[in-house]
Amino acid sequence: MLGSTHGTFTTDLRARVVACGEAPTAVVHGVTVAPGDQDVSGRPLHSPVPDLDRFFRPGSVAVVGASDTEGRPNTGITRQLLAWAERVGARIHPVHPTRESVFGIGCVPSVGALAEPVDLAVLLVADPLPVIEELADTKVKFAVAFASGFAETGEAGAAAQERLAAAVRRSGLRLLGPNTNLNAFERFREDLEGPAVALITQSGHQGRPVFTLQELGVRLSHWAPTGNEADLETSDFISYFAGLPEVGAIACYVEGLKDGRSFLLAADRAARQGVPVVAVKVGRTETGARTAASHTGKLTGADQVVDAAMRQYGVIRVDGLDQLQDTATLLARARRPQADGVVVYSISGGTGAHFADLATAAGLELPTLPQAKQDELHQWIPEYLSVSNPVDNGGHPVGDWRGRKIIDAILADPSVGVLICPITGPFPPMSDKLAQDLVDAAEATDKLVCVVWGSPVGTEEAYRTTLLGSSRVATFRTFGNCIGAVKAYLDHHRFTTGYRSPFDEAPRTPSPSLRKAQALMRPGRRLSEHAAKQLLRAYGIRVPREQLVTSAAAAVRAAGLVGYPVVMKASGAQLAHKTELGLVKVGLTSASQVRDAYRELTDIARYEAIDLDGILVCQMVGRGVEMVVGVTRDELFGPTVTVGLGGVLVEVLNDTAVRVPPFGENEARSMLAELRGRALLDGVRGAPPADVDALVEVVLRVQRMALELDGDLAELDINPLMVLPRGQGAVALDALAVCR
Repeated sequence: MLGSTHGTFTTDLRARVVACGEAPTAVVHGVTVAPGDQDVSGRPLHSPVPDLDRFFRPGSVAVVGASDTEGRPNTGITRQLLAWAERVGARIHPVHPTRESVFGIGCVPSVGALAEPVDLAVLLVADPLPVIEELADTKVKFAVAFASGFAETGEAGAAAQERLAAAVRRSGLRLLGPNTNLNAFERFREDLEGPAVALITQSGHQGRPVFTLQELGVRLSHWAPTGNEADLETSDFISYFAGLPEVGAIACYVEGLKDGRSFLLAADRAARQGVPVVAVKVGRTETGARTAASHTGKLTGADQVVDAAMRQYGVIRVDGLDQLQDTATLLARARRPQADGVVVYSISGGTGAHFADLATAAGLELPTLPQAKQDELHQWIPEYLSVSNPVDNGGHPVGDWRGRKIIDAILADPSVGVLICPITGPFPPMSDKLAQDLVDAAEATDKLVCVVWGSPVGTEEAYRTTLLGSSRVATFRTFGNCIGAVKAYLDHHRFTTGYRSPFDEAPRTPSPSLRKAQALMRPGRRLSEHAAKQLLRAYGIRVPREQLVTSAAAAVRAAGLVGYPVVMKASGAQLAHKTELGLVKVGLTSASQVRDAYRELTDIARYEAIDLDGILVCQMVGRGVEMVVGVTRDELFGPTVTVGLGGVLVEVLNDTAVRVPPFGENEARSMLAELRGRALLDGVRGAPPADVDALVEVVLRVQRMALELDGDLAELDINPLMVLPRGQGAVALDALAVCR
């Protein structure tokens, strides 16, 4: 977030970095960031990882405000902390100015009076600010503040939270909260094995469904309830958890992000490590965004940008807490896929067909099994049943020795990476035998075996003991959650295979275009079309041949130089939409038409009281596909780049894709693939294919402009960008630019 001193640099510093061509050393999250670790706008390219070992496993803990008086809230918290400290092997030190002991443990009046250094201070006080200031000289590493009444309450609370954050920065310690809870100090089961889910929540209650996965045999390693994130934030915990060998997936409930850049750097670190991040991010609707802000006091961000940024860095966004449970569990426990193919196997043709429809619509690949494999399956399945995929066994084979043979044969096919068996309801003993065969087969293969147990009861032995007792079978209760989790699983491994960080492609030094572009900027003002096109020229983006004139005679001379036919347009900083005012004349073929057009355009401008810098006489450009490419600023992520169908269609269809710089050519092409109107670029109704390569090049040049002019450019709109037939390039016919 611009202007923030936490995780980013101020606008003035970034401007100095760009002007000088080098970045000064700075401190981010308490870690020194060298010039080589910053991009051309002075923002960090790496996420410093806080050492949170001593937070989760402290040697000594001070409880400030400890109590043993029954009926007081602090007493219950103190009691829970004592139990937690015993489990993790920490020494508890009660701190209270008027008590000699708490629960039989000697009490001291302040943390400074303790005889040993403290790793963690838990603040059970209404106003943590004075305590933080007191802790500055005690070398305490971490503190937790439960108090509420900060940014979640409005402007005054936000000011109080900023004072708290400033005190934390001065103290050198790291703070969890305020407005957090005891979730980090829960009792975690230690009898569970295998990769674990690490949990991050900004609302403790929303993490309960994930935490209770332990009762189904899913290991949970950590829970970070970040609260208002005055200091430690979601990004810090993602970065930390991504480096822990026991963590197989990170599950997040996010109401708002404090710093979009820090979040992307943390997601990038997780992607480099191959650790999946699954997130519920509220704020898709205006109501949800407003409610989240009142709860945590953070920005929710424009949801289209948040969604795009998450996908860009491999964060798997889900909608519900049930999806968060199922997707995180599957990604934590499943091994890397050996193939993308999914086979649906059922005891009912109707069930298989229904599931296959839903899976295919969601984008899963259901390959047709080879004829040789179908012939093999028909050894055990009647010939009249389809085994091409989905595989329908008719029911009876699962009750005897044939059931396991069928499963093993399917899993042996090299095109199959995932076997899904929907069991819509219990039908003992057939379903019991089927469940056991699936578990046994899963233990003998590296491929993923999924079961959907459709019974609404959920107390059946086949479900509770056989399926949930297996760490190799992924068990679901709904078709939708199974399909979503499997797609996320395959997408994640496809994304992280050969992952190249976008930050590795970020420019470190300014381009030669920057100095030319900066000379054109007018702080706080909108540029005229002529000036905006000069800005595009500075970055090598093609515009039509044109001249700016201030007389009818000059317009005629310009038309002769540009070449008939021509387009004439009024040019002025006030003009955003010229067509509606009649300030565009197209297809002029003679000197008389040019003179008449000049007079008409200037008359309209006088009547509308519009100040012009002149009239543009422009080359007529051949027909192509009209696109829009632009830059806007998001309050969380900074500059963003948008591409979509242009002309009048941009407002009618709103068919756009957005990305947060930096990104490379592959990401630019994936933006085009997201457009509903992508087929127009391939040529429709006899039209030739458009020059997609030229369009991609414009997107990348605009991205470079967005990064280098981050402190100067508020908005850029190239509309229309005429993408000509393949090999002929792309031309920016109109442009609007607003300076910061």
